[in-house]
Amino acid sequence: MTSHPAFPPPPGARAHRLRTSRGEFAVVDSSPSPEAGAEERGVVLMLPGFTGSKEDFRLLHEPLAQRGYRVVAVDGRGQHESDGPLEDESAYAQRELARDVLAQAEALGGPVHLVGHSLGGQIARAAVLLDHSPFVSFTLVSSGPAEISVSQQQRVKLLRDALAVMSMAEVWEAIQAMGPPEEVGGPARGLGDQDQLRRRWLGHSPAQLLATGRQLCTEPDRVAELAAIPLPLHVLSGAHDDTWPVATLDDMALRLDARRTVITGAEHSPNADQPLPTAHALADFWDGLGRM
Repeated sequence: MTSHPAFPPPPGARAHRLRTSRGEFAVVDSSPSPEAGAEERGVVLMLPGFTGSKEDFRLLHEPLAQRGYRVVAVDGRGQHESDGPLEDESAYAQRELARDVLAQAEALGGPVHLVGHSLGGQIARAAVLLDHSPFVSFTLVSSGPAEISVSQQQRVKLLRDALAVMSMAEVWEAIQAMGPPEEVGGPARGLGDQDQLRRRWLGHSPAQLLATGRQLCTEPDRVAELAAIPLPLHVLSGAHDDTWPVATLDDMALRLDARRTVITGAEHSPNADQPLPTAHALADFWDGLGRM
């Protein structure tokens, strides 16, 4: 972690490095509010999406703390403030990233409520399929059953082509000149000003972006495997999503026999678009499972 982070942690949270058996990971960590009572209702591990970071969940910390939940949002290997190889794509194979998640859960003392947004949902799913025992529930946020939509695959290809011939800084400048980043293959819209988002972008490993971008475009349908896992499941999304159509997410929830939540007024990032309804939907799901 730098001494002057791009994103100061939200009120009541602290930024630090989580030590695990697979190395250290940058996290933002918040504990329940005093008015919620001294006893935690549970611990939550949150994984961000492609080109995103732990800060994508910053608006969820306070409302979830008020409901009694400790929230630990993490930068995965090679994301933003977590270290990772710059050129070795094999370090970002999905199984390796899934093993990181298991190590993070172990370091938190488990069992934890697992939440994955978009790419983070598919990495989280791989972790659950490796070993579901560290988790008490699993929520997929705007994360679908298989590969991303054709239009999004085209955007990822634009980014991968650019990274093959440009530096990260050059890619950022080119993307800004071309139009809204999320429409030309660049970083997804995030919380923060341009300087903060640029610093986050430059913190990513090019190899991480290349490897995970490829995963998003080739991910197989593993819904049947996940449905066989004895774990409470929740599928949450906005009312509109062009990465995985909402109807596809509806169908996935049915196949999983999962709780289904659609957040009105939100798109691909309900955690940023409508944080309060998203936080309440998450906490309602966890509350319904009883205390850990």
